[in-house]
Amino acid sequence: MTITLSSILVIDDEPDNFDVIETFLGNHNYQLHYASGGQEAIDSLEVFQPHVILLDVMMPGMDGIEVCRRIKAMSKWEAVPIIMVTALTTKADLARCITAGADDFISKPVNSLELNARVRSMLRIYHQHCQLATFNATLEATVQQRTAQLQTMIYQDALTNLPSRNFFLQKIAEVLQTGESAFAVVYLDCDRFKLVNGSFGHAIGNKLLRAIADRLQQHLRPNDLLARMGEDEFGFLLYEIASSIDLEAFIHKILRSFDRSFVVADFEIFMTACIGIAIGNGVYQHPEETLQDADTAMYKAKLRGKGCYQIFDRQMHIAMLNRLNLENDLQRALAQQEFVTYYQPIVNLQTEKISGFEALVRWHHPERGTISPQEFIPCMEETGLIIAVGMVVLKQACQQLHLWQQRGWTELNMSVNLSVRQFSSPTLLADIDRILTDTAINPAYLKLEITESAIMDNAELAISLTEELRSRQIQISIDDFGTGYSSLGYLHQFSVDNLKIDRSFVNQIQAENRSYQVVNTIIALSDRLELAVIAEGIETTEQMQWLQQLGCEFGQGYLFSKPLAAPEIERLFLSK
Repeated sequence: MTITLSSILVIDDEPDNFDVIETFLGNHNYQLHYASGGQEAIDSLEVFQPHVILLDVMMPGMDGIEVCRRIKAMSKWEAVPIIMVTALTTKADLARCITAGADDFISKPVNSLELNARVRSMLRIYHQHCQLATFNATLEATVQQRTAQLQTMIYQDALTNLPSRNFFLQKIAEVLQTGESAFAVVYLDCDRFKLVNGSFGHAIGNKLLRAIADRLQQHLRPNDLLARMGEDEFGFLLYEIASSIDLEAFIHKILRSFDRSFVVADFEIFMTACIGIAIGNGVYQHPEETLQDADTAMYKAKLRGKGCYQIFDRQMHIAMLNRLNLENDLQRALAQQEFVTYYQPIVNLQTEKISGFEALVRWHHPERGTISPQEFIPCMEETGLIIAVGMVVLKQACQQLHLWQQRGWTELNMSVNLSVRQFSSPTLLADIDRILTDTAINPAYLKLEITESAIMDNAELAISLTEELRSRQIQISIDDFGTGYSSLGYLHQFSVDNLKIDRSFVNQIQAENRSYQVVNTIIALSDRLELAVIAEGIETTEQMQWLQQLGCEFGQGYLFSKPLAAPEIERLFLSK
C-alpha cells in the first residue's frame, strides 16, 4: 500500500534556514521542497503540490506578504495553510500578515518543538478541509443526481416514457411567449378505460396504456409533441397548423387508429377515444387556459358518444360556467330545502275518478322562481345529487299521502319515480325503510316507478330489488313502458304491478296506426299478466276515448290537471 507523504514547501531566500527546518522535521514522514524566492515558489506549486507552506516574510524582491497574498488569491491553493516565519513581532506587522491571508506564525529563531506543533496543527486543518471539500463535492454530485432524477420524474411519464403533463404545459408556455397562434392542443381521453382495469387488472391496464402510447407516436408529426396527461389521457401539441382541414385530417387519422384492436398479454382489447381540440387564437396568455379549453371540448365530445371529437368555442366555456353554477345552486338548494313536491292526478279512466297522484319534484329558486325539471334533472342525474333529492321527494310524498289518508281519502295511491342512479344506490332499501318508518304510511298505497333503462342495465339486480320492495308491500310500476324494446322478454321475471304507457304512444294514438297497435298490445299483455296499465300524457278528450275503448284502466295528463302544489290539489280535487 502506497503511503502519501505530506508535502511541505519552504520558501526562504536563505538556504541555511531550509537546512535547519529540514533537520527539525526530518524525523517525520514529510516530503520537503525548497524555493528560494516568491516567484519561483508560485511557479512550482503544481509540481510540489504542498499541503503546508512555510513562508519567510523578509525576502528580496517579492516579500513574503506579497507571496502570501498571491497564493491565497489562487482558488486552487487558497485552502493550503501558510505559516509565516518572521522575526517581526509588532502587532502592525502581524496584522499585515493576517490581512494577506496567513494562517499562523512562527518566530525566528525557529524552535523545533514549536515548529513541529504548528506544522502538525496546520496539516490537521488542511486534511480536515480536504475531507470537508470531498464531502461537499460528493454531496453536490448527489444533489445534482437527485435533481436530475427529480427533473426526469417531473418532465417524463414513468409508465410510457412520454413527456409529462408538466413538460407539456412548459412547451405551451414557450409557444405563447413567442406570440405564435398557429398551433393546436389536442386532448385525447380513452373511453371506458376503467372497465379494462376492473376486468383485467391494473397490470394489463398499464400494458394497454403503453400500447396506446406507442400507436399514437406512430402518427406524431415531426417537431410536434405527444405527452401523457393523466391515467388514460394523452395530449398532442401541434405546431404550424396551416388550416382547420389539415387539423381535422390529423384528428380523423388518430381516431381511425383505434379501429384496430390492441393485443396485450394474449388479450385482444378494443378501445375508442374522444378528442377535444383548442386552437391557438392570440388570446391565450397561460398554458393552463389552453389545456382547460381542450379538456372542455373533450368532455363535450364524450357527451355525444364514443369515438367523437369537438373543437372548442367560446360558447362551450359559457355553457361550462353555467353548468358549474347550476351544480353549485343545486347543492345550495338541497341544503336550503328549496325542492318541493307537486302532484299530478292519476284518474281511473272507466269511472273518471281520481285514484291517486304522481309526485314530481319542483325547484323554487329564491331569485328565478320555479325552475322546470328539464333544466336541472339531467344535471342531478350526472352528479348523483338525484339520490339525495329523490329521497326528499319520496319523504314529502309519503308525508302528504299520510296526511290525506288521515283526512278521509283512504284509498289514494302515491306514485314516486326512482331514477337510474337511485335504483343502483347501495343504500336504496335502507333509505326507503327509514322513510316508511318516519312517515308511518301503509306501504301498500305507495307505488315506485322504475324506468325500463334502469331495469335493463342490470336485470339480475332489478329482479332482486323489485322482489325486496314488493316484500314490503310496495307496488312497482315500469315507467315509459314500450320505449326500451327489450323488457318484454324479461317482464314475466319481474315482480311488478303496473305498466305506464309512454306519452310518445299516447300523443300519436289513432285507429289503425302503429301507436294504436302498440298500446293495444301492451294493454292485452297486461291483462294476461294481471297488471294495471296507466297511460301518460293524455291531453285531449279524443285520446282519452281511444284509451277507454282499448280498455286502459288509468291515465294522467294535462287533460285532467297539470302538476300542482298540495294546497291546490286539495282545493280542486279533495275539497269534498
